[in-house]
Amino acid sequence: MGPPKQLKRTFLGFDLSTQKLKAVLLSSTLEVVAKAEVKFDTDLPEFRTTGGANAGPNKNEYYVQPVMWVKAMDIVLERLVMQQADLSTVAGVSGSGQQHGSLYWSKHGINTLQKLDSDKFLHAQIDDSAFVVNRTPIWMDATTTKQCLEMEMAVGGKLKMVELTGSKCYERFTGPQIRKIYQKRCHAYDEAVRISLVSSFISSLFLGAVAPIDFSDGSGMNLLNISKRNWSKECLNVCAPDLDERLGLPVSPHTVLGNVSKYFVKRFSFSPDCKVIASTGDNCSSLSGMLVGSNWLTISLGTSDTLMVSMKNQLHWEEGHVLCHPTDIESFMGLLCFRNASLVREGVNKSMTGGNWDKFNEYLDSTPRGNFGNMAIHFPDMEIIPKAQGILRWSKEIVPSSPEAAKGLIKFSSPQIEIRALVEGQMLHHRAVAEDLGYHFGPETQILVTGGASVNKSILQTVADVFNSPVHVQDEGHEAALMGAAYRAAYSLYLHELDKNKKEEPLSYREYILSLTSNKLDLMCEPHKDSEQIYGPMLLRYREMARILATED
Repeated sequence: MGPPKQLKRTFLGFDLSTQKLKAVLLSSTLEVVAKAEVKFDTDLPEFRTTGGANAGPNKNEYYVQPVMWVKAMDIVLERLVMQQADLSTVAGVSGSGQQHGSLYWSKHGINTLQKLDSDKFLHAQIDDSAFVVNRTPIWMDATTTKQCLEMEMAVGGKLKMVELTGSKCYERFTGPQIRKIYQKRCHAYDEAVRISLVSSFISSLFLGAVAPIDFSDGSGMNLLNISKRNWSKECLNVCAPDLDERLGLPVSPHTVLGNVSKYFVKRFSFSPDCKVIASTGDNCSSLSGMLVGSNWLTISLGTSDTLMVSMKNQLHWEEGHVLCHPTDIESFMGLLCFRNASLVREGVNKSMTGGNWDKFNEYLDSTPRGNFGNMAIHFPDMEIIPKAQGILRWSKEIVPSSPEAAKGLIKFSSPQIEIRALVEGQMLHHRAVAEDLGYHFGPETQILVTGGASVNKSILQTVADVFNSPVHVQDEGHEAALMGAAYRAAYSLYLHELDKNKKEEPLSYREYILSLTSNKLDLMCEPHKDSEQIYGPMLLRYREMARILATED
């Protein structure tokens, strides 16, 4: 007798990011059984991508040929099989896709999807003729400024767009991109029977039919009314005609869409009962994979710094994004992006220590918290919030109302003070913006730090002190978006099966996943007891500095 069928079950997750397609197979206890990936630049050189994208002839124009993603799926599945992954055990499949990108299905493409021949590769069947747009825009594209202005004006302004869709119109968002295709390639738009996001495209391949868009990823389109979790008629009407028919109805991220298509049963020995679960966007899937509670704040310290929060009620952020939450489906998630981030930290490190991070940390640790009242804002590039540019240094003697407040100091007296002023200043900026936009930090707040600088304990300690909250990091090698896809497959299946029995109250997503696996988090730093006494007054002073810098600009 083998183990019970339930114990043999596995869950398959995909992450179709900008540069690669990754797959993970998790056991019934959510341990990794097999992993595979396809790097677009090196594994599929015939598509001539750089960083997973093609640059178009115009400035800020970026696209991908959808067939590249289809071919990548062929390869990644073959690589799983070569690792002896038993795909007959897969009970549920879901995915994570780079946000905002769109695919335009032809009538022929939809027919092909429904009648795939298991003797042939996917890419030999879902070829260029399956799509009416073969150079499809992705999130890097920023050529739709005109369409953004048109859509905002038509709904009654930027704030109205924020109220409806959670974000002002952004060039990379799907709505403005669809409008551009409608305006510039009217014939292609007319022939597009259905439009998919990158995430719903993953589910479509497995379903053998065009899968619906989930309302979490759908929140990144400037088309979804996020409070009603349905398309906004106003936004659809100002975007393009008959758009609702092309998009289909949005669904919850927990939706079981149906059984896997016969193609995968015959070609890869999937079970005919294997379920396809709605896929979602990569930011949403990352939040699913981090397994943090509602009182957690996630800070990604990378090329840009990003803050990710959960919120019970929809806040109206003129800058940043509010999306439908991917796992707590009555709630929302917020994303704030800051431009002056790791490149600024690297620049200061280079000028102060010659690029020696050990020295940088030594200097940071050798100065007291609060930095003797010395503070700095480093915005060499135009910051997003507040809209300001420049560098401003204040000593504790400078009075906000004085004439020297706008000039500040040319430099501080030592590299130690410069480095602490930079790191404290960046974190004060992040905290002040989040608070000013209505996010409340309290004694229950916990912080997860991800991204390149999450390995730097000295910076993490400064984060803990400025936010007055414990700081955690994720286990090395934990790929949140990828794991989030497989976790959601497991949870959606649990809900689906519970629903059939209707015997008990379901566990929440986090409760269910943590009943099977740990959250792979390590506590790195606790704030010092006097942190709020030090940084509370500095926050007020930081706001004065930011106001002056924004006015000067």
